[in-house]
Amino acid sequence: MNKQLKDSGMSITSSVARTSKEGVRRLAWLYHPRTWKEKGIRWSLGLAFVTYIVAVVVLGILWSIEPATFDVRTNAQEIAEEIDLPQSEQKELPAGFISTATAINVARALLERPGGYISNDVFPPGIYLDNIPNWEFGALVQLRDFVRAMRNDFARAQTQSIEDKDLQIADPQFNFNSDSWILPSTESQYRKGNEALLSYLKRLSDKNDNDGQFFVRADNLRSYLEVVEKRLGSMVQRLAAAVGQVQYNINLAGEPQGRSAKPEPRQLRVKTSWWEIDDVFYETRGAAWALLHLLKALQTEFEDVLQDKNAEVSLAQVIRGLESSQEMIWSPLILNGDGFGMLANHSLVMASYLAKANAALIDLRNLLQQG
Repeated sequence: MNKQLKDSGMSITSSVARTSKEGVRRLAWLYHPRTWKEKGIRWSLGLAFVTYIVAVVVLGILWSIEPATFDVRTNAQEIAEEIDLPQSEQKELPAGFISTATAINVARALLERPGGYISNDVFPPGIYLDNIPNWEFGALVQLRDFVRAMRNDFARAQTQSIEDKDLQIADPQFNFNSDSWILPSTESQYRKGNEALLSYLKRLSDKNDNDGQFFVRADNLRSYLEVVEKRLGSMVQRLAAAVGQVQYNINLAGEPQGRSAKPEPRQLRVKTSWWEIDDVFYETRGAAWALLHLLKALQTEFEDVLQDKNAEVSLAQVIRGLESSQEMIWSPLILNGDGFGMLANHSLVMASYLAKANAALIDLRNLLQQG
């Protein structure tokens, strides 16, 4: 019996090998110049076109793979080695090092992922890809918010302090047009912003230079989280609008004397266009990916502050919700089932994760505000 199984296995292996060799020979024959000459110009152009289409489709699939999550501490150690930080100083990194290194790696993920930055591509496959450009924009918005928070809060002792010279460069560079193809290209501007962040990181690590600073204070963290809270709230509302519901207008709730520039209806129907559902989903997914790493970095930097405010669990809950939003998507399409219908609604699932994270974020900000 064992001999029969062995002979059967060898037969299958040899059959596969013969098939593979035959396929290689067939491809070699198809692409041999002599074959092109014999078949004529039309056949040659047809083969070239089919080859191009297959290559574009395969590249499109590969370029649509989202970057994996990374460990913020390990990343910080790698960048410390990259800038030749002495081994003695790598054991106890200065305040702000992990957060800045994380921001640098988020930017690198946008620029150096398979296919590079594709939001500004004008040729296939980048021009026809839809999900990844939205993913990139979501991550980019979070990077912009964080770099601006570093410029306005984390790197300044008080409101009257002078801005950091490198962060003055990095902030506007990352706010450059996200889809400029040439003169100047988006990638070139973002690389300049990342170089400025790396320069700031080097000054931050230089104990002989008091020029670069990062202040770990509760009010700095609270200011940044206020921006994050608004971003998450907007994401949840856009995701929830995938179903479409009639909602009461609460824009002026709590303000008896409040008024708006234009009259607004008492009720309004909010619904995301069917064509934009996957766009909103992937933009949110990219934003959650970047925010997940930035908050993990801040969790390490502000460990003492969080313990003092008894707020570690609240931040951990925010991170848990963001981690859940990065789970594998098993469906080939982003589905938009109605309520309790037969089909899944991926937008509502994502909204539930982020809503839970946002609720924990509100609690966290309140705890940081307390004395």
